Amino acid sequence: MASLELLHPDGRVIRYLERHSDHKGDYLLLEHRIPTPRIMSGPHWHPHLVETFTVQEGTMKLIIDKKEMLLHAGETLTIEPNQTHQFWNIGEQALIVQHKIQPPGKHGDMFRLIHKLETEGKLTSKGIPKNPLWLGLAWECIDGYLVGPPPLIQRTLLGGLAALARLRGYKI
Repeated sequence: MASLELLHPDGRVIRYLERHSDHKGDYLLLEHRIPTPRIMSGPHWHPHLVETFTVQEGTMKLIIDKKEMLLHAGETLTIEPNQTHQFWNIGEQALIVQHKIQPPGKHGDMFRLIHKLETEGKLTSKGIPKNPLWLGLAWECIDGYLVGPPPLIQRTLLGGLAALARLRGYKI
């Protein structure tokens, strides 16, 4: 995999380190550099993905299945399928964390899409796509579900928006 680096307007950087396989199958390995305290994701869950976070510098706050925890430099945590989770950089220094996604699904596309939309000014202040068709494509790329609306509603509404976006020529 060719190295790809996404530099966001606020200084966040996502580096694509590798896409490979191990004894558990295909995975994508990313590095997130989050320079200031901020939320990194809203609450969500994945039916099939395993995500492993290894903090290299800084402090990462996570809530997993309503349990709050802190992850410090040198510590690793794995989130299993169906666990509800969200995370933040809470330290005053930059958070640098490696993020392994197995199987990779469409996660790589999600980070590229959010970067594209952010640099084009197409996100709200909370990082949500302003255009419902982009929202549908972004939702499809999380390979999972947002906490709140039932999965059937998300598949129908947001999945329908994603299908319409593709029909109208939207591309990541």
